[in-house]
Amino acid sequence: MFQGLEFEPIQLPENAAVLRQEVRDFLSEEMPRNLLPNSDFGAGDSVEFSRKLGKRGWIGMTWPAVYGGAERSFLERYVVTEELLAAGAPVGAHWIADRQSGPLLLKFGTEAQRQRFLPSIIRGECFFSIGMSEPDSGSDLASIRTSARRVDGGWLLNGSKIWTSGAHMNHFMVTLVRTAPVSENRHEGMSQFIVDLNDANVTVKSIENLSSDADFNQVFLDDVFISDDCVVGEPGNGWDQVMSELGYERSGTERFLSTFRVLVEFIRDIGNSATDDQEIVLGRLVAHLVTLRRMSVSVAGMLEEGRLPNTEAALVKDLGNTFERLVPELLRLHLPEVPSARLMNTLNQCILNAPSFTLRGGTREILRGVIARGLGLR
Repeated sequence: MFQGLEFEPIQLPENAAVLRQEVRDFLSEEMPRNLLPNSDFGAGDSVEFSRKLGKRGWIGMTWPAVYGGAERSFLERYVVTEELLAAGAPVGAHWIADRQSGPLLLKFGTEAQRQRFLPSIIRGECFFSIGMSEPDSGSDLASIRTSARRVDGGWLLNGSKIWTSGAHMNHFMVTLVRTAPVSENRHEGMSQFIVDLNDANVTVKSIENLSSDADFNQVFLDDVFISDDCVVGEPGNGWDQVMSELGYERSGTERFLSTFRVLVEFIRDIGNSATDDQEIVLGRLVAHLVTLRRMSVSVAGMLEEGRLPNTEAALVKDLGNTFERLVPELLRLHLPEVPSARLMNTLNQCILNAPSFTLRGGTREILRGVIARGLGLR
């Protein structure tokens, strides 16, 4: 039976404007002066910048005060992340820990794990990677082969993970592995572990992308011992935990703002002398952007209510990826006669990174399967 989508109109809290101005004032003082702004959350990182955000209470904003969190709303967090990405701030270091790993531990972790990791994440001192994808598995996450074998006091992990953003600089990786043989239900028998990326039996090899950056990595696990206190949730519950985790990954502003700086520089270049064609393409893109933002704010409102809008989040990411690919494809065809160096540098960087936008957080085919199942169409 067809299940409807829910994108209820959401109003940002009354203090949103004040909070937004606080973030903008902070950015005017603290943004690195030599940084070319890039709204792709993974394109820039600064440990110093993350720590300054931590001091302002802008990491772990919604988390309980007992761990150092600010106990603010998801909508307030939305305002902060929106401003950081719109400005092209170097947020890559703490991003995954704040967006995914921390919420995962809050929901499924032990109290000891929360006490150990959350305060240092909030201070901008502890960074996490995601260990889901594997070589030869493509988008079929259920086909992973990295395994964990039970030993005295813990587990031995063997296998490898790929596309692990930031693993070359981060401290830990929440890793999905098989703890039981594949059965008729391929989603059973998976578990999540917290892997210390500085372990002697962990090898991190960087993967250079088209733009000559090396933020992606392949991580090799060779008899890595994981003690029982670093198992996340219940052994065997890994698939359900990962699906919950992906809801946080797919719905945020980073799913449609990665190309935002290109749009900003294009508007600056054309100024008040836009041609009819430039006005048309700009109107088309802004209309897409405003609609995606409304949808994303609505998802943030659902998270605030404690709901898990997996279908809506997948739809935001799918449509957001379409928008992110559309921005460079359209704007490069409508450039001003003499585009500024700033616009061209931003556009060129965006074009090189754009192929990755439709992969991270789930390919379009996987997302559309999630959407179809959520709507009762398959």
